[in-house]
Amino acid sequence: MYRTKGLQNSRIEVADALRGIAVIGIVLYHAVEHFNLGTPETTLALACDDKVFNILTVLLSGKMYGIFALLFGLSFFIQRDNQEQKGKDFSLRFAWRMVLLFCFGVLNLVFYDGDILTFYALWGLLMIPAGYLSTPVLWAVTIFLLAQPVEIYSMISGWKPDISAMGKYYMEIGRTGADGTFFEHAAASLQYGFKASLLWFVMKGRVTQTIGLFFLGILFGRQRLFYNEGNHLRIWRIVAIVTAIIVAAASVFGKWHDGSIYFGKADSLLHPLYNLAILLLIVSGVVLLWYAFKGFRKGLSHICFFGRMSLTNYLMSSILGTFVFYGWGLGMHYVLGTTWSFLAGVAIIVLQIVLLRQWAKKHRRGPLETIWRKLTWLGSKQSD
Repeated sequence: MYRTKGLQNSRIEVADALRGIAVIGIVLYHAVEHFNLGTPETTLALACDDKVFNILTVLLSGKMYGIFALLFGLSFFIQRDNQEQKGKDFSLRFAWRMVLLFCFGVLNLVFYDGDILTFYALWGLLMIPAGYLSTPVLWAVTIFLLAQPVEIYSMISGWKPDISAMGKYYMEIGRTGADGTFFEHAAASLQYGFKASLLWFVMKGRVTQTIGLFFLGILFGRQRLFYNEGNHLRIWRIVAIVTAIIVAAASVFGKWHDGSIYFGKADSLLHPLYNLAILLLIVSGVVLLWYAFKGFRKGLSHICFFGRMSLTNYLMSSILGTFVFYGWGLGMHYVLGTTWSFLAGVAIIVLQIVLLRQWAKKHRRGPLETIWRKLTWLGSKQSD
């Protein structure tokens, strides 16, 4: 069983920067996908649209959510470890915290059917028992989950999960999003959004990978890898080199089709691992640059506050993004091609930064983070 080492968990600014990068990446990719409405023929299409979409797919799709999941596990470790150092068990409090996160996710579903908060809340409960496991055992469980066990079993046995209903769900959601009223889409998203997203997670092999990334975040927290201590930067250099080699090899031997890499019959197994390698390459690169160059730290410091308000930013982007693209709002789904949609995503991010920077002048946390924290510690004089 794991016990706290009693070391202080100070604020990890590079983790805030990474969280900010992840949220920005998620918003940008949601924008080019018109917040799950797809990319039909549009009025303002450019010749470079396909290239822009392909580049963003390689850099963002399946990577930004992974960084977010990794840091979600890290946050759990820090909160749990802080309470354990006080002689208190964080388990019940964290379970209540996940109930609150699920409620935020349901609120997000009202606007955007691709919500991930509900899944994080449900799967996040698995971090409670995982937090008690010894480090060697947790490493074994994490590696097992990240190795895509369901996909390996599927390849060996020939069994395939039934995702046939996914198309019907997305069709109904897309119809109301493109041409319906706000209330029609909200009803469809609440009815079908969770189920459609779950099947999509299954299809993409992200169920076990997401949980594995939660656990990997716990392990990174236990090893204090985000602090510039001991030989930690050497470890990150090894991670960067190994993942760079994996990505380069996969890019050479994989088949490229419509800007996306494809691994033939083994794609369901190898594609999630390819995404995992890229996201670890991004994380290791940011950590190394953060501690190596003052200018890099200074540049990214401008989005650290954005990362600290990730819950607020995630929900705000859903509200702003669906208003821009959906039929109940400005209806830009039929107007903006990929490049213009990317710029619309940039505009959404800039607006959020401007608004929340004003908020940050008087508050340590974002609006929803403040509510979440207060409700988490309801009935207690303690703080996290």
